[in-house]
Amino acid sequence: MTKSTEGVDDVWNDFHSAVNMTATQIEKWLDTDESKDVGQKSSEGAESVGHHSGRKIVAILHKKKADLSHADIEWMRKVVGYVKRHSAQRPDGDIENTPWRYSLMNWGNDPLKK
Repeated sequence: MTKSTEGVDDVWNDFHSAVNMTATQIEKWLDTDESKDVGQKSSEGAESVGHHSGRKIVAILHKKKADLSHADIEWMRKVVGYVKRHSAQRPDGDIENTPWRYSLMNWGNDPLKK
């Protein structure tokens, strides 16, 4: 097993735990103004990092584990790390309509979802 495919089962499981939205739910979310308004952008009007990530996550969710590329596996690791870090920064109070939640949803995680 090469370095690039090492721990694929763990990454696969961690990714599918972190991403608790379906590909369809993410696609629908990415079409909203709220999704497009949050996140870090390289320039005014550019797509945010999280919104771009959401599109990549949708593509990965449509793949079988055996069809993952090295780049997919690396992106899955990045998603898991982001969701863990960002989740730890949960603000106090009602989070339903917050940029914090919207950012996580761009990365495939809805913190209100059971």
